[in-house]
Amino acid sequence: MVKKTTASARKKTKYIFVTGGVVSSLGKGIAAASLGRLLKARGLRVTIMKLDPYINVDAGTMNPFQHGEVYVTEDGAETDLDLGHYERFIDEDMSRLNNATTGQIYQTVINKERKGEFLGATVQVIPHITSEIIDRIHLLAESKESYDVVIVEVGGTVGDIESLPFLEAIRQIALANGPQNCLFLHVTLIPFIPTIGEVKTKPTQHSVKELREIGIQPDLLLCRTQYPLEDKVRAKIALFCNVVKDDVFEVRDVETVYELPLVLEQEGLGERVLRHLGMRAKEPDLSGWETLVWRIKQPHRTMKVAVCGKYVEVRDSYKSIIEAFVHAGAHHDVKVELHWIEAEEFEKQSTAELLSGCSGLLVPGGFGSRGVEGKITAVHYARVNNLPFLGLCLGLQMAVIEYARNVCGIKKANSREFSSDGKNAVIDFMPEQRGIRHKGATMRLGSYPCFLTRGSQAHRAFGTDAITERHRHRFEVNNTYRETLENHGLKVSGVWPEGNLVEIIELEDHPWFLAVQFHPELKSRLTHPHPLFRDFVGACLAQNEGALNPALQKSRGQAAAL
Repeated sequence: MVKKTTASARKKTKYIFVTGGVVSSLGKGIAAASLGRLLKARGLRVTIMKLDPYINVDAGTMNPFQHGEVYVTEDGAETDLDLGHYERFIDEDMSRLNNATTGQIYQTVINKERKGEFLGATVQVIPHITSEIIDRIHLLAESKESYDVVIVEVGGTVGDIESLPFLEAIRQIALANGPQNCLFLHVTLIPFIPTIGEVKTKPTQHSVKELREIGIQPDLLLCRTQYPLEDKVRAKIALFCNVVKDDVFEVRDVETVYELPLVLEQEGLGERVLRHLGMRAKEPDLSGWETLVWRIKQPHRTMKVAVCGKYVEVRDSYKSIIEAFVHAGAHHDVKVELHWIEAEEFEKQSTAELLSGCSGLLVPGGFGSRGVEGKITAVHYARVNNLPFLGLCLGLQMAVIEYARNVCGIKKANSREFSSDGKNAVIDFMPEQRGIRHKGATMRLGSYPCFLTRGSQAHRAFGTDAITERHRHRFEVNNTYRETLENHGLKVSGVWPEGNLVEIIELEDHPWFLAVQFHPELKSRLTHPHPLFRDFVGACLAQNEGALNPALQKSRGQAAAL
């Protein structure tokens, strides 16, 4: 029997609703994550939810050029990339409960209607759609009785027609729970007009007006601005937006997003939030965070690492990879400059020239045949030239194909993804993926265990015999060829025993050559970088420091000539 939660019990959890106005991409996700960090630093138990207005059921089928990275949670949900920000800032794992889309909401309501659960009532946006949204928010809040605060980010901007049901739902939650249990934080833009040399507050005024027309009065305003807000400007915003001046916060661009919690704490945001919610908490300890931010901003060294990808025109396609390098760089007190190279360029230009000055190569995941020969060429160069290499998902598959062709003598080795006839498919469908026609949420998704070979590079990195990592793929190393690959020196150092799947490969006679079928970037945090990124950056540093060694240069030249 399911125990129902009363309205009074729900009031134990406080809600903070984050909305945005004027334009998109103002950084609501970073703002929500930063606020989460400030509250967690005060000893509060926090989680964050994203309400996405798109009709897609999830982000899994979206084009990375349009939407950016698909973030995968421990339980296998394919979500918006903002959930990555949440995890990296508050250092808590998200789940499918932390993301709700319009598609999910309508799909659930329609399924209930088809089953007759509404007893013949006319199904409408209000109350049926809004009630489903409210239930989703409460379900997250009640998933752990210990949550002190649930931060809810509403995607899109105020005025978007697709966001209206979400805004109405959070209005109803605030009405039901009372003002001291709910807080509205609105992120908006204060543009600077160069021709007159002034900032303009009208866009913010109109954005707040839109909110107020649907019954939401923001409590706090985060104003994105290029220039400091003068006292009279803050006073004007406060007057016309019906807030006190102390609740108008200036948010200018920072060198690194991890600096934002420190800036907002200095502005007093944490204390104002607690005051509005009637909460008490201990003094925040952000000293460790501050040290890491200082390392990011003032690194002692710099080096360059190449990223050979298929979607490099849109950096958000690799958001978690970028952040994982920031984390590993802060650990080693080095700035890792990423040299982005479109995979197809390796099919047209000299690989040595493209990778000139780079201390390592990373080949990330991706789908489809475009650019794969370029990736294989890049992997080959890294292998024969002793350049540190890390392959992720498709990157592992490219490394296996390259090794099969050039070391094992399987000249036409390929993946069934790129060659439908299946001949010499050293990479093939996993058994359970054969015959699947629907694309959404049908890949191998979420966290799976992996057992490591003792004495391997992977085992040294993790320092344990077993790990769990997140996956998003349909294809795997074909076990028919596994013995041949291993007999020719390719070491399988990580496996999923239940399915006998290859998870990690590496080379022993190489400074650092390792590839994984999973996505380690999804579990990296500023406070504890992922072990593989940490050690890969360490290997790249060793390579960088020895780059001027004449003997090393000579050996590189000899290897390149082979």
